[in-house]
Parts: sequence; structure tokens; C-alpha cells
Amino acid sequence: MIRLLWRFLLLVLLAAGFAWLADRPGTLTIRWLGREIEMSVIAGLAAAVLAVVAVWFLWSLLRRLWASPGSVQRYLAGRRSSKGREALSRGIIAAGAGDAAAAARFAAQAGNALPDEPLVNVLAAQAAQLKGDRAAVKRIFEAMTKSPDTEALGLRGLFAEARQAGDVGAARRHAERALALNPRLAWASSAVLQLQSAAKDWSAASATLARQIKSGVVPVAEANRKLAALTAAEALSFEDGDRQSALELALKAHKLDPALVPAAALAARLLSAQASGRKAAKIIRETWRLSPHPDLAEAQADLFPGDGPETRYERVQDLVKDEAGGLEGAVALARAAARARRWAAARAALQPHLEGRPQARICALMADIEEADGDKGRAREWLARALTAPRDPIWVSDGVASPRWTPVSPVSGEIVPCEWKAPFEMPEMLEPDIPAPQAPAAELPRPEPASPPPPEAMMPQRPPDDPGQPEDFDQPPRSAGPR
Repeated sequence: MIRLLWRFLLLVLLAAGFAWLADRPGTLTIRWLGREIEMSVIAGLAAAVLAVVAVWFLWSLLRRLWASPGSVQRYLAGRRSSKGREALSRGIIAAGAGDAAAAARFAAQAGNALPDEPLVNVLAAQAAQLKGDRAAVKRIFEAMTKSPDTEALGLRGLFAEARQAGDVGAARRHAERALALNPRLAWASSAVLQLQSAAKDWSAASATLARQIKSGVVPVAEANRKLAALTAAEALSFEDGDRQSALELALKAHKLDPALVPAAALAARLLSAQASGRKAAKIIRETWRLSPHPDLAEAQADLFPGDGPETRYERVQDLVKDEAGGLEGAVALARAAARARRWAAARAALQPHLEGRPQARICALMADIEEADGDKGRAREWLARALTAPRDPIWVSDGVASPRWTPVSPVSGEIVPCEWKAPFEMPEMLEPDIPAPQAPAAELPRPEPASPPPPEAMMPQRPPDDPGQPEDFDQPPRSAGPR
């Protein structure tokens, strides 16, 4: 609308100008090369305008003729690029649909039309993967690593191929190179950390995790927990050799995550060996409040080596006095009491946890207590209950139980520290279902009462697994001959 108004205004101005010139007639004289040309002013202006238009037209025509080869070349290049992009799009769709032949054909067409397009290499790699040509896939990804624009993508492809082929060393090299190229690559950082952890290279894994924290790849709280687990694992590896380094690493891990039981237990053991029992007791109490565990109770009992069972029981009792620790505290106190031969205290510690289906370790402790009290029948009863009792807690990571704590999941290889909990119940350990009530059957005629059995048949039969009363073992065996 505004353009129309401007054009209308321009026409009005031109018309007003010509009208103004028409009201003021004049003569324009041109003398050139001995000739004299006279014309009106309006005719001269019209001739000048026509001359300008003719010059502009000729200049445009010459310029177009001069640039026509380049224009034709650009037209052909644009047409080829359009066909290449169409082939690239159709090839990506074919690769997504799993059509290896069509993807390879479109990749070749796109490669001829777009030789410098990075997506062509990606499509060619996908087509080769669909065909199962690993050599071609590796060759394409290696070619991509030579270009700065596609180097990271090529390294990721090479890493995936090496991991699929089982070449852990090559996979680690490609991931480390990608991480050096861009520290914020999450896949490279996670892959390097996973491979280092699987190789138990705890120091290198800790350094990689520290770089993740610095680059913001993982949240700080999660990274600190993982770093504490890696540091604790490194400290445990130094326990039998460099005990001073093990103590420093254990204290560092405990500072990062006070609830980490292996770090606290190791630090307590090493401090106790250095006669620093008070500092060890402080660490044990701090972790016990967060994560009660039998290892902490054992470390508390062994604060000062050489003490007898009575003193060890008193230390455990002092530990659970302020923070009971639930079931773990009761079991730890009962074990310490049993070692000190305080059977009544051991029974009292376990009494709140005997209802229902107590764990197997509780049943075993109760069997020991009953046997020490002289009640062998109750002891056998508790041992029988232990066979079908819920399983005792153990270190579990991603559903896999382990007798020792590990910071790495055996399933995924990720840093998933073990948790102290009961593993999954086996089907034979579960309680049987309660049978549904059945409808009463039709009343049948009652059979005639049978004759009473002989007196010998009415004697109570001994169960096959009952060894008999204790006094039976004191009597001499009877002769097998006739009476």
C-alpha cells in the first residue's frame, strides 16, 4: 500500500513538472560539429531521458552477456546441489528404514553431487553398517577424523566400532582423543571414565571425574559421591602396601561422602593400628548414624587390639547406645554379647526382631544362644528356620550380589557403588500362597467305623529326622539276634 502511494506521488510530481515546463516554453539549441540543432525544452528533456534509458539497457545487456558463463555454471551447480540434497534426504530415510541397498545408492548419488557435504559420509557409514561392511565403516570414520568439522563424529564412530569388536584399548584411545578435543563431550567423558573404572585405574578415573566436575558434565553432588567411591577403592588397593597413602585416601573419601562404609571402616582400621582410637571412634560414629553396618561394629570393637571379648562387647554397646542402628545394631550387639558369652544380653538384643520371618543370620544367632543354654531342640528348630529364612543383606550393585564392596557395576560398568541390602528373594524362599477356600462337597454316607488298631500301632512314631532324646545315646545298642 505504501509503495502504491509513493508511485502515485511520483507520477503526480512528474505530471506537475511537465505541466510547469509546458507553461514556460523555451528553445534548446545544440551546436556540434558545425551543425546546429534547435528543439523545445520538453523535447530535449525527453531525448535526454531516452538516451539515459538506452545507455542503461545496453550496459545491462553487455554485462549479462559477459557474466553468462558464470550464471550458467551457477545454475548447473545449484541444480546439482538440489539433486544431491534430495538424494541425501532420501538416503537418510532409506537408512532409517533399514534399506541398505537404497541407502548405499543414494549415498553414492549424494557423494557425486555434494563432495564436500559432511552428512554424505554419515549416510555412507550408515549404509555400510547396514550391509555389515566393517572395513568400509572404519575407513569412512577414519576419513572423517581428518577434517576438523567431522573429527569428533568420526572418533565417536571409531569408538563404537572398537567397542563392538571388543578392542578395549582402541576404544579407550578414541574416547580419550575425543575428550582432549572437547572436554564437554559427555559420551567421551563417560566412556573414558567407564573404561578406566573397568580397568581399576582408580587414579586416572578420579582425574577424569574431576574434569567432569570442572566442565559441568555431571552435577556436583553426584560427582562427589562417585569420586568418594573411586577414592575409597584406590585406598583399599593400597591397604596391604602403602598404608599411609591408604589412610589419606580413606580420609578424603570419608570427607566427600560420610555415609560411605568402606572408607570409614578402612580409615578406622588404619587409625586403630596407629593407636589413634579416638579419631577412629569419631569416624565410626559419624558413619554409623548414616549407614549402620557390621564392618563398622567390628571396627568399633577392634579400636584397641588385644582387648578381650568383654571389653569388645562394651565398645559395641557404647556404639549402639546413642544411635541404635536398627536391625544392624541389634545383630552387632548380639554377636558381641555371644562372643562375651552373655547369652541373656544377646537374646534381649534380638528379641524385637524375632517376630514374623527373621533373617537367616538372626536364626543362626538364636540357634547358638539356645544351644549354649542347653536347649538343643530349640537350637535345631532355629537352624531349620534358617534354611527358609529371608536372605541376609550383602553388597548388591545393579541386582548382582558380591561378597566384597566394589564401586563399579558388574552389569553396566558405570560407577554404581554397592549397597548393603538383602538380595532378591528366590522363588523357593517365598512363603507359599494360602489356598483358596473350596466349596463344601456333597455329603457322602459315612463309612462304618473300623476296628481299633493294635496297641503297637497307636504308639507315637518318631520323625525320620529326629535323632531321639539325649538319654537314648547313653544306652548300649541292642543285639540283633532273637530275643
